[in-house]
Amino acid sequence: MTESKGTYRRRPLHEVGRELAAVAQGQSAADLVVRNARLLNVNTGEILDGIDVAVKSGRIAYVGAADHTLGEETAVIDAGGRVLAPGFLDGHIHVESSMVTVREYARVVVPHGTTGIFMDPHEIANVLGMEGVRLMVDDGRDVPMNVWATMPSCVPAVPGFEDAGAEFGPAEVAEAMTWEGIAGLGELMNFPGVLMGSDHAHGEIEATLRAGKPVTGHYSMPDIDRGLNGYIASGVSSCHESTRKEDALARMRLGMYAMMREGSAWHDVKETIRSVTESRIDTRFAVLVSDDAHPDTLLSLGHLDHIVRRAIEEGVDPIRAIQMVTINTAQCFGKADEIGSIAPGKFADMVLLSDLSRVAVDVVIYNGTVVAEKGKMTVPIAPSSIPDFAKNSVRLARPATTEDLRIAAPERADSVTARVMEIIEAHVGTYARQVELPVVDGHVPASVEKDVAKIAVFERHKATGTRGLGFVTGFGLRGGAVASTVAHDAHNLMVVGTNDADMVLAANTLVEAGGGMIAVRDGQVLALLPLPVAGLMSEERASSVAASVEALDRAWKDLGCQLHSPFMTMALLPLACLPELRLTNRGLVDTVAFRFTDLFVRP
Repeated sequence: MTESKGTYRRRPLHEVGRELAAVAQGQSAADLVVRNARLLNVNTGEILDGIDVAVKSGRIAYVGAADHTLGEETAVIDAGGRVLAPGFLDGHIHVESSMVTVREYARVVVPHGTTGIFMDPHEIANVLGMEGVRLMVDDGRDVPMNVWATMPSCVPAVPGFEDAGAEFGPAEVAEAMTWEGIAGLGELMNFPGVLMGSDHAHGEIEATLRAGKPVTGHYSMPDIDRGLNGYIASGVSSCHESTRKEDALARMRLGMYAMMREGSAWHDVKETIRSVTESRIDTRFAVLVSDDAHPDTLLSLGHLDHIVRRAIEEGVDPIRAIQMVTINTAQCFGKADEIGSIAPGKFADMVLLSDLSRVAVDVVIYNGTVVAEKGKMTVPIAPSSIPDFAKNSVRLARPATTEDLRIAAPERADSVTARVMEIIEAHVGTYARQVELPVVDGHVPASVEKDVAKIAVFERHKATGTRGLGFVTGFGLRGGAVASTVAHDAHNLMVVGTNDADMVLAANTLVEAGGGMIAVRDGQVLALLPLPVAGLMSEERASSVAASVEALDRAWKDLGCQLHSPFMTMALLPLACLPELRLTNRGLVDTVAFRFTDLFVRP
């Protein structure tokens, strides 16, 4: 666990076990007692009425009728019959996707009942390498929330198909497994490498398993027979890429933790939770996660409280739903001996709920201390201190020009057939389409009439000058251009637009801003969100970032796009491990066959 040396130091059980035993027997007084609670016991899946919980030195000492643990200095919280549950744990989250620092992220989510996260900092790792991972781990120290990291496994996500700011392999993974705060291996997106027996992929798995830590997965293919079996057999123990009922059910039946995702753009719970509601299976391998959440989502809807609420709305028993963000998550990462349940010896991370079915969080207790109440932090969290090396990370070989964006037709003709990515709203996949496009002066422009925008991905880490060009449909843009340095997972500079001039303006403005997101039209900037930390995050408060995200969303709508969280949907277009078609700085990738493919279909 990431040990804090300051206010929230977590004392190991071997230091305090004697104290806990004394409190349990009434030989010394508790620091805190929560009285008259309806205990949600995730160990047995039941609610027990009239229960007290006594806390000493940040850990639970006693569960029952705790009169004998009271002393003159004991703080008492009268639950008044409210539900007392373990603090919520997010088993798969990219803090960078919230566009704020880890400390600011904690300030936002702790009041929603979140007392622990297992973050995968592979976004910043693809920009800043090992130092980026260290920055995130260090930023999560001494906050009222457990912050673990999984060591990014795919830097870049799919070797050979894109260029990132760093490269990780088995040696880097083995080193990270010795760091404090590293809980396992981050999502192993290179499932083709696993199934083909690559030394790179299996070397990373081996380094993790030798350290006795879990390997988290990313298996996005529909093959739930041989491919999924082989992936799990290699040592991967969890996966958040289920999008169908069958996906989640197959994983759980094979002993893999099925992480069911509900983020800002990926709304998978409605479908995947059917694996539970339409069967009689044991739910111990079901986990609810957020994956990616924008700050406006966190501020308006909440975090895990919102996701648990969604599961309940889809028919999951509230107790089972709470288990999916507490004990199931803890067991997934081998942490159930310390977190995930309210039982003697465990850390005193708890939430008081005024309404179980609505997951209404009243009080949040971390390490035996009240840290949030009625949706507000009751303790301060100092702002992050970001070193200079993490900034000014957007480097092009030279400013972008309209010449960089011209797509030459492969032949003399009035029209050509192009391979076009079609986005799917609220899902991570794309469809590979073939669309006939007109040729103008020997080049193929975007087509507003056919809802086909041009897309460019510029390498921005080492100023190599490489770029990929292609087409995308589904955004509904009627004009202008949008751009972002949040472009999973290599996070190169991506531009989508209806005309080359606006695309150039968007790209060059983002370079000057040090990264971020932008929308432009007719030579004017409509909205800009600077993200100077690795081109991914802001040092501003979440409310300020959310306001900028809202302005960007309005700008998208002004350009004609009516999608929910369109920037997050766009951000996945370069991710070459998701089906069916993607564009990286090296070119167009057929992600079903895993090979580069021509932009145009030859006659």
